Amino acid sequence: QVQLVESGGGLVQPGGSLRLSCAASGSIFSIEAMGWYRQSPGKQRDLVATITRRGSTNLADSVKGRFTISRDNAKNTVYLQMNGLKPEDTAVYYCSAQRALDGRNYWGQGTQVTVSS
Repeated sequence: QVQLVESGGGLVQPGGSLRLSCAASGSIFSIEAMGWYRQSPGKQRDLVATITRRGSTNLADSVKGRFTISRDNAKNTVYLQMNGLKPEDTAVYYCSAQRALDGRNYWGQGTQVTVSS
């Protein structure tokens, strides 16, 4: 199995910044892609950003220009730099990883991000 541990969430003022981290461990072998999703109460889990092993990125329109996703393959870690945070960014942020061996997806436990005055 693959374990994912997120960190870096918290409470920030509108316009503030946070940096989320997610480290993968366990029976990894190779991770093809990692990403971030978020979910607010009463809403579905939506994609925020993804990045492949080679560094190709994809971001949701709502976060383009504000968020940046990056990864350190040697450390099996993905990051999400969140700038210009808005109240609507408030959600539980979940890390995901796709194992290259079989294409299976794994999920972290989530980290709370709250943007409020």
